[in-house]
Parts: sequence; structure tokens; C-alpha cells
Amino acid sequence: MPKMKTHSGAKKRFKKSATGKWSHRKSGLRHLLSGMSAKRGRHLRTVKVIEKNDIEGKVLKDYLPYK
Repeated sequence: MPKMKTHSGAKKRFKKSATGKWSHRKSGLRHLLSGMSAKRGRHLRTVKVIEKNDIEGKVLKDYLPYK
């Protein structure tokens, strides 16, 4: 059986912690920022953590088989 390929978009965006949780940066801070409130910009700067039992965590396990 051949090796599974790592999803190249996921490997750039997600990181796994030592406890098995996945983290990623939130989207929406690249352009068109002048219409955004400062509060929204501050909230988008935080890192989102996905628990390892979430459905997204199971999908990431398929996308990143060797991480």
C-alpha cells in the first residue's frame, strides 16, 4: 500500500500540540481592514484551538496522517 499524501494546504495552516490539540490562525486579517472595527481585529489575532475529539480534529487526522 502506498504512503498517504499530506494535504499541502493543511500542513501550512495547522499545528498539533503535545497534548493532541490542533491550533490555527483565524482568517480575515489580510486586506480590507479599514472597515473592520478594532475589537474584531483584536479577536481575529487570537489562535483557535481545536480539541482532539472534535469532528475537525478527525478530519485533520486524515489530512495530516504523519503529524
